[in-house]
Amino acid sequence: MSSATSPAAAPQAPDRATGRERRYDIDLLRVLCTAAVVLVHASAEFIDAGHRTTGILGDTAGRYAVPAFFAMAGWAALSGAPVRDEARLLARLGRILRPMALWTALYLLASYVFGGNRGQAGEEAVRALFGSVEAAFHLWYLYAYVPLLLLLGVVVLVVRGRALPRRSAVLLAALAVAPALLGDMTTLTGWSPPDWAWSVPLSSVVYAVAGAALLAAPRRGPRALWAAAAAVTLVVLAVYQLTVRHPAAYGSAAVAAVTFAVLGTVAGVRVPERARPLLARLSDASFGTYLVHLVFVTLLAGPVAGHLPAGPWAPVALAVTTVVAAALSFAVSLLWGRLGWRPWLG
Repeated sequence: MSSATSPAAAPQAPDRATGRERRYDIDLLRVLCTAAVVLVHASAEFIDAGHRTTGILGDTAGRYAVPAFFAMAGWAALSGAPVRDEARLLARLGRILRPMALWTALYLLASYVFGGNRGQAGEEAVRALFGSVEAAFHLWYLYAYVPLLLLLGVVVLVVRGRALPRRSAVLLAALAVAPALLGDMTTLTGWSPPDWAWSVPLSSVVYAVAGAALLAAPRRGPRALWAAAAAVTLVVLAVYQLTVRHPAAYGSAAVAAVTFAVLGTVAGVRVPERARPLLARLSDASFGTYLVHLVFVTLLAGPVAGHLPAGPWAPVALAVTTVVAAALSFAVSLLWGRLGWRPWLG
């Protein structure tokens, strides 16, 4: 799968006919962001265990990942690999929704077997149709990612083809009116459905469009200035999260500043040729890594943080558990990729 033809985080099978050159800097950014997501969730385990400062600093170091994924999605949809027809757009969505549905079922099954919430299994399954559930809370991102891809894909098809893709437009309209329709159903029937999460915040759309412009720009200025900006904004974000609000909203100015500084730092970087094959494989495995990583974070970071006494070892423990959890997640994703299971497991 070429990075020139696939948005970040969620895998998109390449449109081989485009013949676009692979963007290894996008591959690098995708792998970094996937590892950063593992760090954020491992940090949450440390915060829950009482290691607040360590956890917040870890969260700060990876806070840019989700907005950067939206930026890469925008780049792919608008510049890197815009869809040529409605069939390809719907196929892209299917390649996200299949693994999403399977992993949601697997996490719900694990929660049912090991979590002791068997009385709520049916309710949780229904909630998963409307929005993210606790057993697979990290999948909330896909509830926004799918509508974003659908929206950008419809816009591209309308602008380039000057024709309305009917099925995609109907699906987009259904997602748009669903919250009001569910509210009306509550008024008429008294049934209160779960919160509707299949929607994309305006901040995510801005990340997608502005990020696409930055990643596609032929000139971005000195990389050293972008790196310096990333360092400064990370410090600002750390202070903000330690003193004002944690977790910082992804749409906040502090997170946006870090995100675009990181994008500017990595975009256009030249990856050595000897590292490109491995980087490409890791990039292709990133979606599966994202889907499975919560298993290893829960098994490793939670117990380690819970048994760790207060003291200076918390940052080291967080770093080690994050690296191990990320390595195992990438490894199993690479394995099922070699077995040909990626269409279902991501």
